[in-house]
Amino acid sequence: MATELYMPKNGMDMEEGTIVKWLKNVGDKIEKDEPFMEIETDKITMETESPAAGVLLAKLYEDGAVVPVLTAVGYIGEPGEKIPEAGAPAAADETPKAAAAQGTEASKAASAAKAEKKDGYDVAVIGGGPAGYVAAIRAAQLGGKVVIFEKDTVGGTCLNRGCIPTKTYLKTAEYIHHIEAAASRGIVVNAEHSVDMPKVVAYKNNVVKTLTGGVAGLLKSNGVTLVNGEAVLETATTVACAGKIYQADKIILCGGSKAIRIPIPGVDHKDVMTSDEILDMEVVPERLGIIGGGVIGCELASAFSAFGSKVTIVEAMDRVVSMLDKDISAEVDKTLKHSDVSVNCGRKVLEIKDNAGHPVIVTDNGEFECDKVLLSIGRAADLGCLGKLADQIKTERGKIVVDDTMKTSVDNIYACGDINGRIMLAHSAFKMGEVAAENAVTGSAVKCDLRYVPSCLYLSPEAASVGLTEEKARELHPEGIRIGRFNMAANGRSVASGEKAGFIKVIADNKYGQILGVHMVGGVASEMIAEPTSLMQMEITVNEVAESIIHAHPSYSEAFAEACADCLGICIHQPPKRK
Repeated sequence: MATELYMPKNGMDMEEGTIVKWLKNVGDKIEKDEPFMEIETDKITMETESPAAGVLLAKLYEDGAVVPVLTAVGYIGEPGEKIPEAGAPAAADETPKAAAAQGTEASKAASAAKAEKKDGYDVAVIGGGPAGYVAAIRAAQLGGKVVIFEKDTVGGTCLNRGCIPTKTYLKTAEYIHHIEAAASRGIVVNAEHSVDMPKVVAYKNNVVKTLTGGVAGLLKSNGVTLVNGEAVLETATTVACAGKIYQADKIILCGGSKAIRIPIPGVDHKDVMTSDEILDMEVVPERLGIIGGGVIGCELASAFSAFGSKVTIVEAMDRVVSMLDKDISAEVDKTLKHSDVSVNCGRKVLEIKDNAGHPVIVTDNGEFECDKVLLSIGRAADLGCLGKLADQIKTERGKIVVDDTMKTSVDNIYACGDINGRIMLAHSAFKMGEVAAENAVTGSAVKCDLRYVPSCLYLSPEAASVGLTEEKARELHPEGIRIGRFNMAANGRSVASGEKAGFIKVIADNKYGQILGVHMVGGVASEMIAEPTSLMQMEITVNEVAESIIHAHPSYSEAFAEACADCLGICIHQPPKRK
């Protein structure tokens, strides 16, 4: 079948390009990776290279045409080979708009033809979230013929309803904090600030659209066939989607997760939402109640408090973000309360009742009346993709069981990301997807090492963690541990930036100085955690960090080196520890 040539998406913000000139005529021979046309975007002029070798069979646009990204512009193949009927060349007098429409139809026809090929695929991926789209692209890079199924929009929860939307809101909240702090730095701000929530939502939607469009472009540029629709397993080698059956030698399940709704009376109240719905709310609630003090609950509490809501967190555990080190929990609690968030831990929610149309959170120790309630108690694996193999693929506690190669109990089927529940974070899903793809395509048995996966909390200041908590380190290392700590209030960059809150805590074993865990709260903790994560993977000791690695000054990351030095009792920029 003829290979489609299309307008590339060279950058997340690129939506269209202009064909400056064709470098080849119909009938000319083109080698793989040889430039065949010159295009211009709003930023640069560049040559576009051919994805395959052959002769140019057709041009769908002439020089000067403005073409949407990922739209077919021509076809390359064997001499005399037919192209899809919808891909006939545009008439010379067609407007660019009409030609673009015809090119889009050609692109759709070519994609459909590929999806319906009878010889099947090397790899089929169900789910286009972080695990799925990465697995599909990596499988294609390794030479596999790949199809990916997505029932919604590629990018999954992370891009559409999770990581990216919440971080967009938190950045908006950060601007508000900067405005409020401006006077202390000598900046005169006369105007009162307020939040236009519809514009906040619209900005978030544009960010999401840009990134999901970028993912779609990456899939297409890597030759991955994208099929929209809800897909389920029909057999161990076939997938059913939208009334069609697709065959694949290997299948990778990346069904993701869904928000949990606790089974209590009143949970279906009209003003009770999950994290999926709250991100599209165009009115700032006067009183927002949040059930759950985990990462999502704390982040949205921080954002909506800055937007103007009176926020109340109700948490069953004795502290917020209880999965993180206790010192981070304490600092996060302090940060939330400083932002006027009411934090109520150790409270079991019994029901949500109605009072004159308003939801009331009823706990075993008090009631909280709200205008809106956010359910933020975690996410559960979405096993809907298992289809007819639901009884054959082993699961435990609602999650698919996999080994370290990401293989399930069915030999040719893998499962990655939230669906296996190992670590429900987008960046761990990326790595799981890469490993599954490599094993599926090459037949190898590469293992996925998830020992050092960082966790981040995007408040102001941020928090981040990697490795063992202090409690776990003491349990696993009875021979003893050492702890180094450095407060950000003694870090020059933090003081100059007005971000004195926070600390860095390093946990090391007594015998070798091996770094067991690093926990930090500070202005750019989500960026700083990359260094200790890398060093722990390479088994670098606190001695080597403190004595051999030079950090830039002034920088936030100096505090990590100081904390490592504190493990050894040689920290320069804080008083000696009392003996």
